[in-house]
Formats: sequence, structure tokens, C-alpha cells
Amino acid sequence: MVDHLKTKELYGDDGYTLTCRRFLRICMSLITAVILILILTGRPENAYAQTVQADEAEYYTISTIPVPEDIKLEASGLAFSANGNLAVTTRRGEVWMIKNPGSNSPLFNRFAQGLHEPLGIAYKDGAYYIVQRGELVKLSDSNDDESADRFETIYRWPLTGNYHEYSYGPKFLPDGDMIVTLNLSWVGYGASLTDWRGWMLKITEEGEMTPYATGLRSPAGFGFNPEGDIFYTENQGDWIGSGWMTHLESGDFAGHPQGLKWSSKEGSPLDLTMDDIDDSGGLTLYEQSKSIAEIKNPAAWFPHTIMGISTSDILYIDGNDKVGPYDGQFLVGDQGHSKIMRVALEKVEGEYQGAVFGFREGFQSGIIKLAWGPDDHVYVAMTNRGWGSTGPDPYGVQHFAWNGVVPFEMQAIKAESNGFTINFTHPADPENAADVSSYQITDFTYKYDAAYGSPVIRRQDKSIQRVELSDDLRSARLYVDGLREGYIYEIRAEGIMSQSQNPLLHSVGYYSLNNMPGDNFSAVTDGAETASTEQTSDRSTKKITEIPAGWNDEAVTELTLSTEPGLKYDKELIRVNAGSKLALTFNNNDDMAHNVVITLPETADEIGRAAMNLGLDAGDLEYVPTSENVLYHTSMLQPGQIETIYIDIPDTPGDYTFVCTFPGHYISMRGTLRVE
Repeated sequence: MVDHLKTKELYGDDGYTLTCRRFLRICMSLITAVILILILTGRPENAYAQTVQADEAEYYTISTIPVPEDIKLEASGLAFSANGNLAVTTRRGEVWMIKNPGSNSPLFNRFAQGLHEPLGIAYKDGAYYIVQRGELVKLSDSNDDESADRFETIYRWPLTGNYHEYSYGPKFLPDGDMIVTLNLSWVGYGASLTDWRGWMLKITEEGEMTPYATGLRSPAGFGFNPEGDIFYTENQGDWIGSGWMTHLESGDFAGHPQGLKWSSKEGSPLDLTMDDIDDSGGLTLYEQSKSIAEIKNPAAWFPHTIMGISTSDILYIDGNDKVGPYDGQFLVGDQGHSKIMRVALEKVEGEYQGAVFGFREGFQSGIIKLAWGPDDHVYVAMTNRGWGSTGPDPYGVQHFAWNGVVPFEMQAIKAESNGFTINFTHPADPENAADVSSYQITDFTYKYDAAYGSPVIRRQDKSIQRVELSDDLRSARLYVDGLREGYIYEIRAEGIMSQSQNPLLHSVGYYSLNNMPGDNFSAVTDGAETASTEQTSDRSTKKITEIPAGWNDEAVTELTLSTEPGLKYDKELIRVNAGSKLALTFNNNDDMAHNVVITLPETADEIGRAAMNLGLDAGDLEYVPTSENVLYHTSMLQPGQIETIYIDIPDTPGDYTFVCTFPGHYISMRGTLRVE
């Protein structure tokens, strides 16, 4: 039946398919009802359950591998053996072998232990290759007792003991070499404290290492296409305005200067130094690339907090029969938002660039690794200890399957000499698809400097002159004025319906425009920026950073709030008297951005969800939605920043909530302000 549905939907909607879709919607209505019941009963996971997109579940079903209670499966790597067993590495240094992982009764066997926080595993010719913090090691079972008895070091690199010295991989390239990536240390900023930190390395099975590319900060994911082109994903931080996916070739520099400390070492494929980088903050990465040939611009940006906050593994889609008509595209995980996105790339002027779309949300924990199973399911390794995630569970392994029905989606976005072409997975309704008002396009970019992350800058709304539909109604050519190379384009198509009157499952794509195709394009200089769409309510009354006139210093309660690892404040309960005055100092001693938002009782989840939907306005609004349920808030503080706000405590007793509204943090980073 599934195969029949695949065939029907790949070539258009008909009555049979629509009947099946109605049946699926009925099932989803029942699921929604169950979720509503859970919400009304007040269970703590309800805030998470409300964020799951039920529409996605009509097409992609997530299943959870049941883990025995005595196994702490902080999954960090996945690899299938030749016989279909699933090997799972954990951050606790174990390797678990799971037999029948796709069944309801999988069998667990501990294959190895004693490793140093491995973050990846690969299988080849009966052996497992694992990157732990300080080395690439090969594990073998020589006597077939289902336990590793041979540990061979293939290549080793030095460590300082800094907690941020994560190491990822390996993955085997088509030529048989392996690639690994080495995270920078964190000392208040990303630092390369030992050889080759901040680099991608190629290593042979015999242990010969070749430095490949640098400029990496936190390169949690990487992969390649059948041609052997290598891509890696990056996480926002210092010098990294937002997450991205970059095509790396030998000698490329991806952006973070610290790895250039080792460019003079033997074997380095580039001569670029840290002094060659303009650190004034006046240029974007793209603008610097015009004078520094080694800079490789991202092929796709993931706008921070909109398309995830901590990009992770990459999975190439080989064929249209696995997750839909997306052959040659990529799936990319996100640890913080516990979701998977889809990336459609094209080559323009010899460089990869393309668009990012939503795909599937609602996983149980933070996604670290992805792998295809022999059943064509996508298997997902997850953990959130110390990192936090919107998925509420501390760890897990899940897998999801496509049900064969093709959703109405933007299949891809292509750059044109004077605009973009959007390809659809089904014929579009010509009435709304040909209407210019059905689309909105905004471009923007990010700063390139040593600050942690970047706000959206140089934002402009674009004018769409006309729309032309293809004869088969499966593509729309948008003619757009004022395109700028080196910018990210938010392309919204929220007014588009299919011929069968289904809305787009994901109506927004983000295209990274490095090069315009054709000879008719002339570069446009920056013009006036688009103003923030902040509402007109007076937000200044909710962030008071100077002592108000008339406050009596002797009557003011002073309190300092800090952070703890795992997306937590250092205080879960603060008691204050009704009608009192509080000077609240927030010390962000974490390595990521946070704020403190005081909300009315039982409204923190609503505010947290609203913060996740602020879009391009989020930075201007400091990730605080305009709402009467917000009483006070701090600025969004970067690591190491401190701020004091002055609060008139309400006269009404009750349990108010203080919460971090950086997207996704509200799930766990909260406490109670008890007014007595």
C-alpha cells in the first residue's frame, strides 16, 4: 500500500490519495486530542508537546527505540554493520550494539567501554572506527564474542583538558580516507590551544594525517556527496554570526581565525595568518572573501534561532524514494532545537549555494548524529547533558520513516540573473501562485568579528516585479529588484496553495546568494535598511537598568542570579515580599547568550513559544515578545556580560516565573519568583 501511495503522489493527487490523506488527518486529530488532554492535566512536558508540528507527522513518522532503564544511552554516534546491527557510541565512553533496532524489542549488548567522550563512529570491513577526544581508534572483535578485544590507535592529537575540546568523526570518503574535525577550546572565546584545533583533517587507515582546511569553531557535522565534495556545519559563536553549512576544499579557510595559528606548520595547505584577517568588524565574511582568496563562503546559512541554534550532522539524500523527491539534497540536524532541516544546493559560478527549509521537528532530545538504516529509515542519535535542547529527554535514539505521501513543499529554490525560481513538489494553484502578493522577500546578513554571534544587519525588503508560472504549474519565476550578492534571502510563500488546495508544509526558505548566474546581473550597493517591526508598546518600562527616582536605597533587596551547566539558572526559587523593590543582577557566566524575563504566573511557556517565532525581528526585540504577560526583562547578555534591572514587585502574591527566552531555552532554563 505504501508503494502504491508513493507512485500516486509522485505523479499527482487523485481521489485515492486524498482519501488516505483524510484518514491520516483523522489520526492526527486523535493525536492532537491526546496532546490537548495532556496539556489540560498540567504535565511538565506539555510545553514541549505543544511545539511539535502535527502536520509534519502526516508524512514522517518518528519511532523511539526503547532503552533499558539501566543504560544511560547518551547517544553520540551511529553506525550500521554489514548484518544490520546498530552500533551506538555514548558520551560516557561506551559502545552499545543494538540488534533489531527497528523492532519493538531490540536487544542491547555493550560492545566496548572506557573511551573518552567519543562523538562519532564508522564501520568498515568488520571493524569500528571511533574519534574520541584525543585520538582516532579502531575497535575489533577478534574472537566473535560480541565484545571488542582489540583497540588500535590510528592517529593521536594533543589535549589540554579544556572541556570544549570536542572531536568529531570519522567518516570514510569515497577514496577510503577518513575525515575528522577538531573543536576549538573555550577560554572566554574560541581558542586553538594545541596543534590543529579548529581544523578538518584527512587520515588514512595507516595513520597518515594530512591537514585539509581550517577556520572551524565547533564543526559538529560533516558529510559528502557521491562526487566526494565535503561539507561541514558550523555553530554560532565568536566570529560566527550564525550557523552555516560550507563546502570545504583543501586549503580553504572557513572563518574562525584561531586555527591559522598552525598554518606555518609542515603540511599546512595554506599560508594565511591571523594577521591577515581584518578584525575591525566593519566587513562581512563575504566582503573579506573578495580580498582573501582562501575564504570559503558558506553554501547555506541557518538563520540563528529561526533555523536552529546548533547545527549538527549532515546526511546526503540519494534517491527520491527515501524521504520524498529530494534526490541530491541534504538533511541537517540541530542539537538545540531537536529538529532536522533540509538543504537544497546548486552550483553557480563554480561555487555551491542554496536554500534551507524546515523538515521535521519534535525529536526527544538534542540531535548529534544521523544515519541511514538498512530499512531506509533515518536514525537519530541524541543527547542534551550540559547543552540543553527543546527535546525534553536527556538522551535517546529514534528513527523516522516517510509514509510515501509527498507533501506540498518548495522542493528547491534556484537563483536567476534577476530573481529566483521556486520549484514545487506538486502543481500550484495558478490563481494565488501567480499573485505577487503571495510572496515576500527580505535580504540580510551578519557581522564578521570577534563578538559572540551577530544580530541581523543590513536588512532590506525586496520588490517583486512579477511572477511567471511554468506550464506544469510546478515552478514560479520571481523577478526581483535590487538583489545583492553575499546576502541571505528570506523567501516567504505563505499564500501559495496546491491545486488540491493544500498549503505548503513549510512556506519559508532561506537562500544564501554568493553568486548571481548569467551576464545580466549588476551588483547593487547597500541601500536603506528595513526598520524593525517592533510593536509600539513602551518596552522601556520593562527593562529598567537605572535606579528609578524615588527609590529608597535602604528598602531595596539586592540579588544576583547566575547560570549553571545544562541551561539552568543557579537559583530555582527566589522569595520576595509583595510590593517590595528588587535590584536583580544577572551574571551570564555561561558560554552562550541568555536573558532573564519575569512573566505572569503560568504564562512562561506561552512567552517562550512566542520568542521562537519572532523571526528576523528577534535580535532587535532581544528575544522578548511584546506581551502584557512580560513584566520585566534584562537585555540578551553575551557570555561574561552582567546587567542589573530594577523591579517593582507586584502587589499580588503568587508564583511568577523567571525564564530565558533565547529560543528553546525556556524549556529548562527557568525558576520561580515567589511573591509572598
